[in-house]
Amino acid sequence: MEFGSVVQFLEDKTILITGATGFLAKILLEKILRVQPKVKKIYLLLRAADAKSASQRIQNEVIGKDLFRILKEKWGESLNSIVTKKIVLVPGDISYEDDLGVKDSNLREEMWSQLDVVVNLAATTNFDEGYDVALGINTMGAKHVLCFAKKCVRLKVLVHVSTAFVSGERAGLILETPYGVGDTLNGVCGLDIDEEKKLVDQKLNELQAEGATAEAIKDAMKDMGMERAKVYGWPNTYVFTKAMGEMLVGHLKEDLSVVIIRPTIVTSTYKEPFPGWVEGVRTIDSLAVGYGKGRLTCFLGDITGIVDVIPADMVVNAIIVAMVAHANRPSENAIYQVGSSVRNPMRYTNLQDCGFNYFTNKPWIGKDGKPVKVGRVKVLSSMASFHRYMAIRYLLLLKGLELANMAFCHYFEDKYSDLNRKIKFVMKLVELYRPYLFFRGVFDDLNTEKLRMAARENNLETDMFYFDPKTIDWEDYLTNIHFPGVVKYVFK
Repeated sequence: MEFGSVVQFLEDKTILITGATGFLAKILLEKILRVQPKVKKIYLLLRAADAKSASQRIQNEVIGKDLFRILKEKWGESLNSIVTKKIVLVPGDISYEDDLGVKDSNLREEMWSQLDVVVNLAATTNFDEGYDVALGINTMGAKHVLCFAKKCVRLKVLVHVSTAFVSGERAGLILETPYGVGDTLNGVCGLDIDEEKKLVDQKLNELQAEGATAEAIKDAMKDMGMERAKVYGWPNTYVFTKAMGEMLVGHLKEDLSVVIIRPTIVTSTYKEPFPGWVEGVRTIDSLAVGYGKGRLTCFLGDITGIVDVIPADMVVNAIIVAMVAHANRPSENAIYQVGSSVRNPMRYTNLQDCGFNYFTNKPWIGKDGKPVKVGRVKVLSSMASFHRYMAIRYLLLLKGLELANMAFCHYFEDKYSDLNRKIKFVMKLVELYRPYLFFRGVFDDLNTEKLRMAARENNLETDMFYFDPKTIDWEDYLTNIHFPGVVKYVFK
């Protein structure tokens, strides 16, 4: 695999990024602007009613973020003029079949004639998203972006960002292999994506005919997504719809050069634009936030198990290098799993030990102004032990409250209802995350390693576009980069 300078490739290129306000999209945008200010144009597709609301979203949710601090320091007052010159806001929605919902015909024609690269980062990542929403964005949205890309006469490559967890609950070594249309994880036949879309439409029509409330429809769609996913062997709506998205992209790409990137659990930046930038409560960060604030007293899962995490800047670098490597080079299997479980595995024990040490030495200050004391969490290594723990700790109390509530003419109704609601929420959350707490798979990254080797052999800017997890010291990363970043940007 031979390819030239990444920085040179980006010069004078026109790029479309979908899902522009998302975590990885912001980091990708910042990186391109910082390393190659001579990029021609970057089109940012985002959901907005019009150009004005799109502009407000970009300022509030992207450019205004601390992530762009280095660029602001580098360019000062001229940043706004560069952004105005280089960035084109595109109000749209990839769930719209008709040209991504882009209403401005002149803008559509301009993109079709000018675009060199499309990077599809638009997704809904909620595990139990409504099936109508997840199917519209993660599955049909992937198809719509591909169809849009095919109309771009100068297009060199489409990069579709998926997730490594399309593998479901598979154990052992998980290869960088494609999904064919109709493939399932449990061997059940009959998966038809068009039929899934019809089932959703049919269900929505039934609910609306019955006069169901918006909340009832939302709940029904959530339940339907989880049910359909489990029929074919996937643990949740998110990974099921992302897998179907991959199927459509692979099936319909024809001779277009398409790259599929499958990141594992994406965490705070390792080095660039500065260490520790993170946004929102990401998967493992919910554990860090709960623990640091003294709310997490037990952990359910295999404490010796591998938790496959990868810093966000490494994922973005892999996207950019793969983009350059496959420009005008269609390939049958351009699938790159970007993670750490094979080359430099981190375990839940590392997370626990580093968390204990960090929050013991630098405790979170609670609302009362006092430092929150943390201790070693109780580890529950099976679902059976979790159910026993819940029964002893909470369900007996709930039963007692129920009896007292009846005896005292519903005097304890509020307390009983509140505790009952919290227990149901915890049980649902555990069921949602269970496949990952006891995950037994590791993600092969042979293709990704070949990409890294090719970049080194071609004497590319490997110090600028690094994505080798072997360079990470997990203890140092968690203690000095990730946890401080989570405290600064996530703790509220």
